[in-house]
Amino acid sequence: MKLQQLIIICLMASFFGQTISAQVPTKEFSPRFEAYRDSLKQVKYDQVFPIWGQKAYAKGFDIPYPIGVMGNYVWMEQNISITNLQLGLETSDVNIGLTPVDLIQFGENVNTSYSVNFRPDVWVFPFLNVYGILGYAHSKTEVNLVYPISLTSVVEQNVSTYGIGIMAAGAVGPIFFSVDANFTWNKPELLDEAVPVRVVGIRAGHSFVFKNKPERNIAVWGGGFFMETGSNTVGQISLSEALPGADGTKRDEVVANYNNWYDNEATIAEKVVADRVLTPIIDRLEAADGNAIIKYGIDKQVQQKWNGVIGAQFQYNKHWMLRSEAGILGNRKSFLLSLNYRFLL
Repeated sequence: MKLQQLIIICLMASFFGQTISAQVPTKEFSPRFEAYRDSLKQVKYDQVFPIWGQKAYAKGFDIPYPIGVMGNYVWMEQNISITNLQLGLETSDVNIGLTPVDLIQFGENVNTSYSVNFRPDVWVFPFLNVYGILGYAHSKTEVNLVYPISLTSVVEQNVSTYGIGIMAAGAVGPIFFSVDANFTWNKPELLDEAVPVRVVGIRAGHSFVFKNKPERNIAVWGGGFFMETGSNTVGQISLSEALPGADGTKRDEVVANYNNWYDNEATIAEKVVADRVLTPIIDRLEAADGNAIIKYGIDKQVQQKWNGVIGAQFQYNKHWMLRSEAGILGNRKSFLLSLNYRFLL
């Protein structure tokens, strides 16, 4: 491994989002479906959920079946920013607390993730859906260190996810809309604690109902997608885990590049900062002291919190829906494919 893995292995969380929303929201049919709408008004709805379901049917609204299970595959790629790096060192005879090392500079850092998640949900009211999230992902982060030495490293890890969400939905004439928010905890295998991720999706669109099968439709929508992660990470890792001494070539390259920078390029002020923690770390690396403990602190965040999304859903009937959504505009790109099954209690 290279030098920035000393910084990144336990500092980076997986920046993958759950681009999830419930079934296309409650909608009202156009006048050419008056017969179907009239039949909805005659429905005797005796289910517990959604609450006020009978009132929705009485007004001619076609509401989703209350209980659903959804399987999602999500691919996402986005830039991340790394700031406020702090490093410390603990050995048998040295104990250096977390020390700011602002002289370390990062270039463009990109996270790519592939996730599969399962999402059960219930329509509590005709306009309000509550759901849970349970998933697994594989995350790959490319980190570019540009100063004091130039290095590129890729860190891969598996991530487990769990969380909760809520969606408000409705329709105005032929246009449906939804506001979807969820909060998840994402636990990368290389971090001691889970990283919180907050997601908000705002969507609006239209459903095209099949003329002879009103329960079948194709919905299209556009909207915005917001993501924010917990920014602060603190922890520690042994030097032997971060930079295995068995790889002498890479170790020697890191040491040589650092010493060249220190002797020929570093300013007096940078040397003062480096001597507090970086130089002791490099000394332990050069000595192959695998028992040394590297302590760290870092702020990280998705580089661009908002991006645009477009999507479509084919509802075969009130039980089965197939959906796809793509993230566009901005440096976050994403693709979602999901299958949803809904049923009565």
